[in-house]
Amino acid sequence: MPQLVFSDYPPQLVWLVITFGLLMFVMARLVMPRVGGMLEERDRHIQGDLDRAERLKTDADATLAAYHKTIAEARAKAQADLREAQTAMAVDAAARDATLTAQLAQRTKTAEDSIAAAKTRALTDLRGVGAEVARSVLAKVGGVDVPAPRVEAAIDAALTERR
Repeated sequence: MPQLVFSDYPPQLVWLVITFGLLMFVMARLVMPRVGGMLEERDRHIQGDLDRAERLKTDADATLAAYHKTIAEARAKAQADLREAQTAMAVDAAARDATLTAQLAQRTKTAEDSIAAAKTRALTDLRGVGAEVARSVLAKVGGVDVPAPRVEAAIDAALTERR
């Protein structure tokens, strides 16, 4: 076994130190700068992503605030429009109610006038019919033929006494 030959240790240690030094030199000059550069590039990339995410979050928060503000303004405008529409509808209803009331009052007055005229006509006709009936009764029951003007005068006298 060559490892156990103690006389070969010093040259092996020398070569070990030379090889280790060479490997350390190659690693320090070639490999470590590349690895360090990659790590720095990775850190810059991650930091850039974090910065961009922070900007996007800030923009999203601003957009969300603008959205909420727009929604609140739209609600306020809708409520104002609703109140305005309700007021307009109330005014319109009051105007229609006043017009309808005036029309109904006019119709009522016309109907009352018509009823009064019909009552007057009926009473006038009743006087004439009463006179005819009285003449007819006197003619059939009493056998007396009374002239129409005399019967009407008697009815007028009777109506005057009642009043």
